[in-house]
Amino acid sequence: MAKISAKKNQLNSVAQKKNAAQNAGPPISVCIIGMNEEKKVEDCLKSVQQIASEIVFIDSGSTDKTLQIVKKYKARIFYKKFNNYIEQKNYALEKAKNNWVLSLDCDERLSEESQNWILNEFPSQIQQNSAIKAFEFSRLTFYIFQFIQHSGWYPDKKIRLFAKDTCHWAGSLIHETVDVHGAVVKPAAGDIIHYSFDSITDHLKTIDKFSELAAREAFAKGRTSGPFTIIGRSLWVGIRKMVFELAWLDGVAGLILTGLSMTATWCKYSRLYILQREAKEVIRRGQ
Repeated sequence: MAKISAKKNQLNSVAQKKNAAQNAGPPISVCIIGMNEEKKVEDCLKSVQQIASEIVFIDSGSTDKTLQIVKKYKARIFYKKFNNYIEQKNYALEKAKNNWVLSLDCDERLSEESQNWILNEFPSQIQQNSAIKAFEFSRLTFYIFQFIQHSGWYPDKKIRLFAKDTCHWAGSLIHETVDVHGAVVKPAAGDIIHYSFDSITDHLKTIDKFSELAAREAFAKGRTSGPFTIIGRSLWVGIRKMVFELAWLDGVAGLILTGLSMTATWCKYSRLYILQREAKEVIRRGQ
């Protein structure tokens, strides 16, 4: 009985805080996209319970328990075949009922400080200045076995809370950003916690996928690559991370991510070089 009572008190507390947030400021739609994220999505959902007027989840074909977990949080679930991150996230904006949107990935969650800031500070800031249309959070990444405080990965500023009537997702295939249409952007308090890669294997899979996309995007823009480009750009990434971004202060984790960042660059420009050769061969055969 004591456990049941404690659970009820916890739920009542969450409900009270949620109601207080909705009464104090504009309602917020939390938009999340994902597929097969059963290991990470629940912590993301838990972190937005207190501030969400609604949760919009865009699924692209989950076959694990992701949707079962999402349904527990009364989310509005929609399906969209995945083409790219920009399309998925803008589709989520279309489905959101509220103008103010908090956009998160399944491997992200609000820190307690950022939750409190949204509950207590966000409403007064937009009431005092109606020109503010977006807020930028620092993102703190947990990499394999520790949080990364340097290495160019922190503070890693990201716009995540914004008014959709003046903002939308834009950018490239692998680096989507929020276009704020000249509106005022303010820093938010607290971090967004990002649980990125669980292992080196996980990181290498992402490098394989994203370096291919990055090479094709560079090729489409007319960029070129060669032996000196492949070697030079990869070495520069290592120097930049260790010397200028202080990756050595992150210890072994900083060393690992520096090596894999160099690998990602090596793969991107090697693939770009291969695309060039293939294009030249097609032209030669056409002649």
